[in-house]
Amino acid sequence: MGSIRSRVLAWIGRRYLARQQKNGFDLAKMSIIPDNLLTPLKRDGLDPVAELGRTRAEEPISKLDLPFGMNGWLVTGYDEAKAVLGKVSEFSNDFTNLVGNVGVTEDQNPGGLGFADPPVHTRLRRLLTPEFTMRRLSRLTPRIDEIVADQLDAMEKADGPVDLWEAFALPIPSLTICELLGVPYEDRDDFQRLSTARFDLFGGAGASLGAMTESLSYLDEIVKKQRENPGDGLLGMLIKEHGDEIDDRELAGLADGVLTGGLETTASMLALGALVLLKDRSLFETVRGDDEAVHKFVEELLRYLTVVQMAFPRFAKEDMEIAGVQIAKGDIVLVSLSVANRDGVLGEDMEKFDATREPTSHLAFGWGIHRCIGAELARMELRTAYPALVRRFPEMRLAIEPDAVDFRKVSIVYGVDALPVLLD
Repeated sequence: MGSIRSRVLAWIGRRYLARQQKNGFDLAKMSIIPDNLLTPLKRDGLDPVAELGRTRAEEPISKLDLPFGMNGWLVTGYDEAKAVLGKVSEFSNDFTNLVGNVGVTEDQNPGGLGFADPPVHTRLRRLLTPEFTMRRLSRLTPRIDEIVADQLDAMEKADGPVDLWEAFALPIPSLTICELLGVPYEDRDDFQRLSTARFDLFGGAGASLGAMTESLSYLDEIVKKQRENPGDGLLGMLIKEHGDEIDDRELAGLADGVLTGGLETTASMLALGALVLLKDRSLFETVRGDDEAVHKFVEELLRYLTVVQMAFPRFAKEDMEIAGVQIAKGDIVLVSLSVANRDGVLGEDMEKFDATREPTSHLAFGWGIHRCIGAELARMELRTAYPALVRRFPEMRLAIEPDAVDFRKVSIVYGVDALPVLLD
């Protein structure tokens, strides 16, 4: 999921870098895309930067300053975001929008749902959706319970501070996704590295593309083995039930989307959600409460944190008007999910976290046909992990000052690089 967004921003960055090279700049010294494109990805701690809130209040659809005459728009209002994300025929996500631009070729298409329009998107989602119903996912419940308990056991044996990111937040979704797909868990370290690398724009376009290519190559091999001997995971089930309807490249693309969409995003939620708990210890009691209290807590966290900061970029297929703004055919439209989810139309004091708030129709998983297909799996993991964490370690506290938490500087998926805690 996040990889799709980073690919488009990386493409814009490559166009910028190519122009700078013509002007005599050394590309080896330039690793990030232009600063004006990065503002929607910046935060002040857990909050989007104040500039974006002001933009939402003044211009919920504002002109985005893109290089080389490209015309772009940034959407920060909630209603405006839903309007854009819900327009299927008017906007395109298709990979061909990028082919031919500064070295982007058709064979670089990562596949999956994110860069597909109907009818291709419709066909692939139809194949994948049954595997993400609550009935199918319920088979993972005992395994998720075991995964969480195992990580807590390992943490309990550690001496001194424990990095909650490395010991808790990252392994839980990694193991869960490997279980879902049927991918060998012994490869988890590589997948964690590749997933993180593709979301981090600070490393530049080359690092993101390289990580994507590497993971797809590995998944190609996994798919070939599953073709020969289908297992009980998602890949095996798709081959057993729809093997004649989907080729190996499409299967690898779907698996890559599930893996990266469900790993880094849920890991970031687990870490940042734990930080919210640690900043307000009264929330420990909330999370120890009944299922309804935990449900409200998780939904409010999803809205408040919105770790996937940007929706899939949209390319206008025709001239149109949205909320009084004229958008021309070919324009690029970026939707800020993190800022839209703080819009006052959703309720009062949306800049604040309120664990008792009734769940809102937030956009943390996107909206429309490209809404995250793994949303319920993510919720299952969060609802299991938080209560287990505070029950096992009721005296847990940060091992550093809150101001010293190492947040990511610029990343499609917002998060931390470490979260040291004391458990006693």
